[in-house]
Amino acid sequence: MQTIDGNEGMDILLVEDNPNYVELTLRALRDIAGGDLRVKVAGGGALALQMLSDATPAQRPRLVVLDINMPGMGGFEVLRRVRENPATRYLPVVMLTSSNQPADIAESYRLGAFGFVTRPLEFRKYVKMLADMIAYWLVINICMPATA
Repeated sequence: MQTIDGNEGMDILLVEDNPNYVELTLRALRDIAGGDLRVKVAGGGALALQMLSDATPAQRPRLVVLDINMPGMGGFEVLRRVRENPATRYLPVVMLTSSNQPADIAESYRLGAFGFVTRPLEFRKYVKMLADMIAYWLVINICMPATA
């Protein structure tokens, strides 16, 4: 697995401002998929929206993994804007956060999240959770075609 900085396509766009969580997630994804997973990281909401806006349909991620609590533009605002944009409206977005607050869960789904996952504290459980997420969203689930 690699973090891609060019214009190649991607499987996952990870939107996370905490460098420790970014490294933990990339390490877990490396354990799961080796070099077979293409991941881009956006360190904040505005950058994520810019990356999605600049991407052609073929370059858009197959899954957006979005943190809620980020300085500047938070995850709820990013999700709202993703759903307002006809080009990204149907992208699968899963909220990945430390929160398990009912209000955060409800707001995520109200704004159009496809899923809500609380980040486990133990690394092995985190790897398992990410493996399950990847298996569902990138292998089992059939996403809307980019041309639709």
